Amino acid sequence: MAKLDILEFPDPRLRLKAEAVETFDADLKRLADDMLETMYAAPGIGLAATQVNLPKQLLVVDVSEAHDSPLVLVNPELREGRGTEVCQEGCLSFPGVYADVQRKEWIRVQARDVTGRSFELEADGMLAVCIQHEMDHLVGKVFVDYLSPLKRSLLLRKLDKQRRHAG
Repeated sequence: MAKLDILEFPDPRLRLKAEAVETFDADLKRLADDMLETMYAAPGIGLAATQVNLPKQLLVVDVSEAHDSPLVLVNPELREGRGTEVCQEGCLSFPGVYADVQRKEWIRVQARDVTGRSFELEADGMLAVCIQHEMDHLVGKVFVDYLSPLKRSLLLRKLDKQRRHAG
């Protein structure tokens, strides 16, 4: 397995729309494994292929404390969502930046696994939030897009200041 480089905002490649995966082979399985390794090392609970400069409809998530429940969703589609909840979100492409974002409380998603097998998944709580966050990446959307212009501006200034002090 190999650790991949995570793109950081405002890299324009984070705004690209991912293409559907059509080939389910050993390379796709290896990519999913590399993404999981990258996500765990970051550390994070979700990662979309677009965040590692691969515009493919592929995401990985694991919200378990023991990091022992990885999920791989290929070509995911939100089929249904109910309720709303506000949750504080962060993003590996926005290191050290967090904001309250409103999402669906419960979702039903259809996807494929790395072998191409279709499955449906129902999720709520942190898993639902994480899947929705990562699915946004696949259409070029990032979590700060949900914020008011003022909150977004404040967060982006904070991110810029962190980068200047780190470099």
